[in-house]
Amino acid sequence: MSSSLDQLKATGTTVVCDSGDFATIAKYKPQDATTNPSLILAASKKPEYAKLIDAAVEYGKAHGKTPDEKVDATLDRLLVAFGEEILKIIPGKVSTEVDARFSFDTKASVAKALHIIELYKSIGIDKSRILIKIASTWEGIQAAHILQSEHGINCNLTLMFSLVQAIAGAEAGAFLISPFVGRILDWYKASTKKEYSAQEDPGVKSVQSIFDYYKKYGYKTIVMGASFRSIGEITELAGCDYLTIAPNLLEQLFNSTEPVPKKLDASASIAKDIPKQSYLSDEALFRFDFNEQVMAVEKLREGISKFAADAVTLKGILKEKIEKA
Repeated sequence: MSSSLDQLKATGTTVVCDSGDFATIAKYKPQDATTNPSLILAASKKPEYAKLIDAAVEYGKAHGKTPDEKVDATLDRLLVAFGEEILKIIPGKVSTEVDARFSFDTKASVAKALHIIELYKSIGIDKSRILIKIASTWEGIQAAHILQSEHGINCNLTLMFSLVQAIAGAEAGAFLISPFVGRILDWYKASTKKEYSAQEDPGVKSVQSIFDYYKKYGYKTIVMGASFRSIGEITELAGCDYLTIAPNLLEQLFNSTEPVPKKLDASASIAKDIPKQSYLSDEALFRFDFNEQVMAVEKLREGISKFAADAVTLKGILKEKIEKA
């Protein structure tokens, strides 16, 4: 009997590895990989990645005038170095995240994205293999629209917790979106003090509703479920375009032979009665409708703060290494 992981792939879902620890990625044969500041921070503490950090520090020292500029240059080079190593293992794309502190600054997000793409280009990696990962704020969605339409740079809109964000992201022409599953479940469990089965899971339901909307209205943007807490959340979304899964859950799927039937089907979505909405050119409506989603507002704020804090921690480690080098 084939593994649950192979069965998941057979439903039409592209499996992506959610890890900066590229030593673990190859085993599961994912198409793509996603990283974020928290994952890079975790990986950077492992001795096997010291050479990457040392090389990034040397680069940063040569590419910044002030101490802060040196740290920023080092971090950018480190993110790209992790991407470079991951791309040696996978056939597809790697997601590299724009600093979360730019989440409310369209212009700065675009500038940082263009810089990251230039860094990849300088080491011989084409932009077609990169997804620029940006938080799904109003400003982030506008940045994705500019990058996609004016620069042909593919974006991954992350920290997505609502259909409002997803609709705007699709209208922006984002290559891919990352609606979060587990973090939505966390919020509902804390709020309601109850447990949820995989079938009732509000994070699963959120991704299902986004998938249905996209297929109903023919959007090409890829729906990539992210942030999983259990195998059940993953198998309930079998048939979703992409799912990005952490190595510990990939390992469970790899070792399991439990059946994984297809649960999401575009043809069923098309038949559903779903009202059409538009946000990309109406900031006031986007902000109001998003503001009505209490869970989404709270989780977006928390996610940006956490990624920004981990980036600050990582910068602190790099600053220390620059000073000692």
